[in-house]
Amino acid sequence: MLTSLNTSKKWYDNIWAAFIFFTRLPFWRLHEPPRECYKTVVEHWPLTGWLTGGAMAAIILAGSVWLHISYHAVLLTAIIARILITGALHEDGLCDFFDGFGGGGNDRQRILDIMKDSRIGTYGVLGIIMYELSFYTLLCSLPPKMAAFAVFAADPYAKMIAAQIIMLMPYARTEEEAKAKTVYRKINVKAGIGLAVQGLLPMALFLYFMHRHVDWQYIIFAPCLVMYFMYLLIWRKLHGYTGDCCGALFLLVELSVYLAMASTMTYYIK
Repeated sequence: MLTSLNTSKKWYDNIWAAFIFFTRLPFWRLHEPPRECYKTVVEHWPLTGWLTGGAMAAIILAGSVWLHISYHAVLLTAIIARILITGALHEDGLCDFFDGFGGGGNDRQRILDIMKDSRIGTYGVLGIIMYELSFYTLLCSLPPKMAAFAVFAADPYAKMIAAQIIMLMPYARTEEEAKAKTVYRKINVKAGIGLAVQGLLPMALFLYFMHRHVDWQYIIFAPCLVMYFMYLLIWRKLHGYTGDCCGALFLLVELSVYLAMASTMTYYIK
């Protein structure tokens, strides 16, 4: 009985740690899990996408469908809301990724040093501007109700795919050198099944309701191709991943989901 209670508590702590790590909401005021739980946060990364994607979906539905506010203003509000919830954690990783891979050449140590530098460079500035413009433009190309379903589906799905990087290669630094002083543990079979459920369930709901308007094959497999080519790039340059790589992977894979949705959308009845 005691063993069962301890297992349940550890499972709960791992999820709580993920929400503390990947958001800036004050979950830590309610409960602070043990330090070792932060090694498992990637296993529940898509679940935090239910929160961020759900918040964006709620804003899009409330603003454009129910309150009839300008669609452009609603989308900007939704994007800003996600940035505030996460504290721009993933966007910071994307900037560092562009700076490191853009300015580090083929020098592995130089790339790692640039990515760890808190200052943002030219590649990072240009990269984040182009990303946000692409993100906003692709969402604008989707009708409001479809966009609401899309953000709730794409966020967890992209995080599920990006999480595979920790299974494909080792961490590029030591735990002491890591920004968060934490190295994620390898995902076991049980955690992998949980990760798949978290990422695939919202996408399955999207495809169930929207299958007549988009081609599901592109939406499912295009992000996997982006992940594959990103993996090849990261492996060639670093022979390992970093937290910045994880954040960049998530955002770029997610962007490919919206691109697939927008490019394959046939018709839509409001």
